[in-house]
Amino acid sequence: MSTESVKCLIIGSGPAGYTAAIYASRANLSPVLYEGLQPGGQLTTTTEIENFPGFPEGITGNELMDRMKQQAVRLGADVRWGVATAVNLDQRPFRVTIDDSKEILADALIISTGATAKYLGLESEEKYKGQGVSACATCDGFFYRGKTVAVVGGGDTACEEATYLAGLCEKVYMIVRRDVLRASKASAERVFETPNIEVLWNCNTQELLGDEMGVNGMRLLHKSGEIIEKKIDGFFLAIGHHPNSELVQPWVKTNEEGYIITDGVSSATNVPGVFAAGDVQDPHYRQAINAAASGCRAALDVERFLKSL
Repeated sequence: MSTESVKCLIIGSGPAGYTAAIYASRANLSPVLYEGLQPGGQLTTTTEIENFPGFPEGITGNELMDRMKQQAVRLGADVRWGVATAVNLDQRPFRVTIDDSKEILADALIISTGATAKYLGLESEEKYKGQGVSACATCDGFFYRGKTVAVVGGGDTACEEATYLAGLCEKVYMIVRRDVLRASKASAERVFETPNIEVLWNCNTQELLGDEMGVNGMRLLHKSGEIIEKKIDGFFLAIGHHPNSELVQPWVKTNEEGYIITDGVSSATNVPGVFAAGDVQDPHYRQAINAAASGCRAALDVERFLKSL
């Protein structure tokens, strides 16, 4: 197995990873970034983005990520295709194995592996991803103004997404598989007090319906065995996210859900020299602009760390 030594290694792309690479490059840290299985991260599954500053006409997720990557490369970052398959953070330099075939020795490590939205596992869900199926109401709700949408989930996130969408859409269905919401009392009350939200209790999504234009309906299975069909224009998942932190969990502290714990406003983890940025350490906001900001902080933290040695 070949070995290479680097000052700053970034695992994962997306807004956090690419921004970290931009700032680390400008600090002359010669960063090496491995993009992972999904170069560009979750944003590449989003069509039009209208809430990222600097693009008054909007921009697609793929184009935004490609521009960030190009900027990082232009400034000197070494952006590579590859997946981190093993790590050893017992001591510096940290050892990171790429594709089971190459070992990187890193003086500092930035983890920006993101989080993966949880889906129901339906074939039709995968088919219409980006064509009516979304896991982010804040990202995509704007495109459904005046339309009818559904939100699946019964926790605080689902209630928040449904309430947010109710301010944009004509009608919002909440699909809840039980006869009670798991959300806090305050979140549940906001749902019940919003007239254009209808909760469909004891229901599971059986199938999403659509055509070449995207989603236009859904088929639900009620606890009683009744099949319910509703016309919808959009279908939003709000059943949680899974942070991609398993690779480093033996060394890096995480919360119960697996999100990496960082030190206050910094990106520092409990392992000196290891930093985290983006959705892998953010259970609250999960927005591209916030991920980019955390990537900036991580690169600045790495620069300070390396200077202090």
